[in-house]
Amino acid sequence: MLIPIHPSIDLSLPLSLRIPTMAFSPFIRRAISTRFHLLRSSSTFHHALTRIHHSPASSSSSSSYSSLPSYMRAAVFSEPNKPLTIQEFHMPRPKAGEVLIKIKACGVCHSDLHVMKGEIPFPSPCVVGHEITGEVVEHGPLTDRKTMERLPIGAHVVGAFIMPCGNCSYCSKGHDDLCEDFFAYNRAKGTLYDGETRLFLRRDGKPIYMYSMGGLAEYCVTPAHGVSILPKSLPYTESAILGCAVFTAYGAMAHAAEVRPGDSIAIIGIGGVGSSCLQIARAFGASHIIAVDVQDDKLLKAKTSGATHTINSRKEDAIEKIREITGGMGVDIAVEALGRPQTFMQCTQSVKDGGKAVMIGLAQAGSVGEIDINRLVRRKIKVIGSYGGRARQDLPKLVKLAESGIFNLSDAVSRKYKFEDSNQAFQDLNEGKILGRAVIEIA
Repeated sequence: MLIPIHPSIDLSLPLSLRIPTMAFSPFIRRAISTRFHLLRSSSTFHHALTRIHHSPASSSSSSSYSSLPSYMRAAVFSEPNKPLTIQEFHMPRPKAGEVLIKIKACGVCHSDLHVMKGEIPFPSPCVVGHEITGEVVEHGPLTDRKTMERLPIGAHVVGAFIMPCGNCSYCSKGHDDLCEDFFAYNRAKGTLYDGETRLFLRRDGKPIYMYSMGGLAEYCVTPAHGVSILPKSLPYTESAILGCAVFTAYGAMAHAAEVRPGDSIAIIGIGGVGSSCLQIARAFGASHIIAVDVQDDKLLKAKTSGATHTINSRKEDAIEKIREITGGMGVDIAVEALGRPQTFMQCTQSVKDGGKAVMIGLAQAGSVGEIDINRLVRRKIKVIGSYGGRARQDLPKLVKLAESGIFNLSDAVSRKYKFEDSNQAFQDLNEGKILGRAVIEIA
């Protein structure tokens, strides 16, 4: 016999909290409704529900809940120019279409540093880190079978910092780098795509925001669309940079610049992303590959990454030198990887007529770049922004480039740090002491 459900019962609540409020007077109903709305909005209640919905009895995950620890550690950013603090969290739980990853390594990126210095607005407190490798340890309940087969428990994986939802208007066209949910929820609100974080402090259940997946941690939750299998032949530590430094470089070279064999390219700013651009440009068959920086040690290393020419812009005029190298023409493509108004202008003035100036460096919020409007119009200069690659189609390609040795991961990673030394890693990055990319080893 079917038992009718009272129309006033909220089916989203656990059984113990489903109260048919129509049984009470209007005054009492309003009081009950107010109390429950307040309760449901609290972080303690939300965390309790999360634990209930992910208990062993209710989870369809192929990973045993009891096999995971109850708590983990993560590096928390609280306010600008203050050190990160390593704090304990309840074990994050994935939801449908998400995976829980035991993190092995996390890259040290200027994007995190921009947030930590207050140069780019982002909700705080948050867990930073967005360039990870690790091992899949759990799938969210109701995750589809294809995802579980593609990313089986125990699989080695690499995660992209742009985590596509797979369903929005841009993702449906293959433009994962413009994912609506990523920008509307993660970059704007510090959450995943249901509008909620997966991170709650152990001591009081307080919710903590996530910069991408919040990868500077022992575990993280990320949408499965942003994750690709990492062959066991590739090391966890060096492979972490595939998720941002190499991912960003590939997006710029393949989709924005559309590099073709024989193209001449100038890369302005030879840090982790800039040095990755050198290797990708070489892989795509560029002819002249010109590295521009103000540090001689970075320029020396650039030659091992594919640069055919180097320019120290502190010692000579970069634009004039680029034209000299290219017979007075300028390059087909110039890439700005620093995010500064001066180098923005250098980039646009370094390209030849009809050339492309590709901007990939993030700047302090409110920064403005200048451009010669008449030259832009008369000489058909193209100025293009590029934030990153397209996870579902590009990340597997990058893994293959690394596996084949076409992209040299060992050459790209110059420093390694322990998890406890995360603050030192970002201090070194801020002081320009890191050549190429640094990686923090979590386990």
